Parts: sequence; structure tokens; C-alpha cells
Amino acid sequence: MKSIKDINFKGRKVLLRVDFNVPMDDQKRITDDTRMRESLPTIEKLLADGASIIIMAHFGRPKKGGFEPELSLLPVAQYLEKLIGRPVLFTQALLGSGEPEQMARSLQPGQVMLLENIRFYPEETKGGQELARQLANLGDCYINDAFGAAHREHSSTAVIARFFPKDKYFGFLMEHEVNNLEKLMKNAPRPFTAIIGGSKVSSKIGILENLIDKVDNIVIIGGMRYTFTKALGGQIGNSICEDDKLDLARELMKRMDDKGVHYYLPSDSVIADNFDNNANTQVVPAGAVPSGWESMDIGPETCKMLYDVIMGSKTILWNGPAGVFELPSFAKGTREIANYVAKACSQGCFAAVGGGDSVAAVKQMGLADKMSYVSTGGGAMLEYLEGKELPGIKAIKD
Repeated sequence: MKSIKDINFKGRKVLLRVDFNVPMDDQKRITDDTRMRESLPTIEKLLADGASIIIMAHFGRPKKGGFEPELSLLPVAQYLEKLIGRPVLFTQALLGSGEPEQMARSLQPGQVMLLENIRFYPEETKGGQELARQLANLGDCYINDAFGAAHREHSSTAVIARFFPKDKYFGFLMEHEVNNLEKLMKNAPRPFTAIIGGSKVSSKIGILENLIDKVDNIVIIGGMRYTFTKALGGQIGNSICEDDKLDLARELMKRMDDKGVHYYLPSDSVIADNFDNNANTQVVPAGAVPSGWESMDIGPETCKMLYDVIMGSKTILWNGPAGVFELPSFAKGTREIANYVAKACSQGCFAAVGGGDSVAAVKQMGLADKMSYVSTGGGAMLEYLEGKELPGIKAIKD
């Protein structure tokens, strides 16, 4: 992999694709700047070299085609100025108007320009060749640092790379993500434990199927575990379940048995008589949830079991919470897993965390920097774990 750390971009006009799709409040104030900060090392490296930078990013899901003021990147441009300590040139005019083209032509070394929301062009999400050509004409080399969009074959994430056969690179964030994922899936120290959660089996089928040949242990938690519990004849009360996936759950368990993969389902559950933070609760065996009650979190016996499994692992992949993490009364299981994984990392384990709630948990607890690797791309990481080739990665490697 050709790293940008080995390249001097002095005098180059760099097209840089980033993931600045950050959350904002009603006043258009950025509430979490993590995605922006993750790309700062790449931006700072280019500026230190004496490059000029043309940044491409998306925000939200524009539907009209063309400029939509509520989805403008103007607040992002203003925030980026504070992060990098220099002006960020920005125009809400779109390509074809002449203004962004002229701005790009006039860009001087050390200057930064942010293009308006790249998804204001309907061709972007269709992978339009002409839009990619227009973007490519603005610069003389291309860097992709947007892992969160690497699973999309869009004009600015994949197609544009064809116009730079010898001048296309991963940014530091993308390089970090790719190197860690390749270590995880191709060269993981054993024993390797995968902790997989989420609400539905159907959303994680591809991951489970791909992991069976690569791991020693699979821990199934979250809402999806009730489908497995019911498939084994357990009573799950009103807990979420995909009845049409019961046979699939049995098939996956048989495959794990046949491959010698140890799989673990929760042995006890914290259940509630209502989906509410203040509901009545009790702890029962996982397969003995009475009618009218639903399972909301893993119980204390399951936590003890997970501690032993996690501390006995050399590699851990954690994707998905243990329970209804958004309700504080049912977040304990997820918090315990985060603490166990952090402790395992302190003892030399390589642990990768990905997926919205898992990442939110380790950040909320101040444990993100205790993990070996926290992925910035939910959907991209999931597709990689399913064994799919990500267009944004393939485009740079080819």
C-alpha cells in the first residue's frame, strides 16, 4: 500500500475525499466532531508539505437534486477553520457555474477549499462518470480518507480514482482502517472471539457466515439472540424475534458446531414489563421469559461468562450492544463488555470495535482510547466483515 507519508505533495493540488457527515443540532451547531478530527492528520500532512487542498464531502441525504440550504456544508466549513487554524474557502455555488472551478484554479499552496455538499449532484450516488471527470479536473492527485463511505461506488469515492491511475492514495484514516481490518480478518492472533449484537439476525447473516471460518468463539447478544434462544425451544415472552429466521439460526449453530467454533448465548436476562426505562424488572433464565415481559439486557451470570471468554482471547471483534443501550436502566451489559474489552487490551489483546452503539458505548465511557481500534465506518466495516470488496478501497488498490 502506497502511504502518503512517503510522498511529498509540495505544490500539488490535492483532491481529498473525507467523511464530514457530522451530527448537528437545530441551530446547525456540530455536536460531535469526531469524523472531522479523524481526518486532521491527513490535512495537516498535506499543509505541512505545501499542498493546496480541495475537500469533497457529503452531508445528509439530499432528495431534490441541486442546492438545499438546510443541507449546506457552510457550518462545516466554518468549524473546519477553527480546527485547522486557517481560512477555508467555500462557495455554495455548484460545479458548472464557474465559481468553484475558478476558486480551485486560483488556489495557492497552503490554502484549503471545501466544495459544497457533493450529494447535491444526483450523479454522485449513481457513480456518474461525467461528475467524476469534472471533479478530477479540479486537481492533480486524489486522496480518499472517507472510510465511512468506502462501501459506496460513488463518483467522489471510487469512480474519480480512475482519472488518477498513478496519483491516488489512501489518507491516514483510510490506511489505518484498512490495515486494522486486514489484520483482523487475515492475520488475527488466536483465540479470536467475535461478539455480535444488533436487533436482527437478518442484518448480521453475512457477518456470521463469514466469521465462522475465521474465529474460535462467537458470542451472540442484543435483540438477535432471542431468535437463537427461541430456535432452541426457549420461551422469550414479548422479546424481539424473527420467526422466519428460526431455521437459519439452527443452521448457523450447526455450522458452528461442525467447524468447532464455540458459540455463546446469554444464560440469563434482565427483563421488563414495558419498554421503558422505569419499567418493573427482574432477572430470569434466558429461555424463561414470561408472557407480557421482554428481555432488555443480559444478566449477571452472562456477564461473568463473557468476562472469562473475553479475558481468554487474543483478538476481539465487538459489533453491537448487549441490550437496549439507549435506556440507562438496561445499559449495564454493554458497559460491562466495554470494561472487559478495555482490560483485555491492557493485557495485550487486539480488539476492534465497530457499529454505532458499540462505538457510542466506548466513547461515552471514555474507553475509546483503550481499544486497539475503533472503526469510523459502520456500514463500511459491516460489509468488509461480510467479506465484500469495498469500492472505495478497490479503486485505490487497483
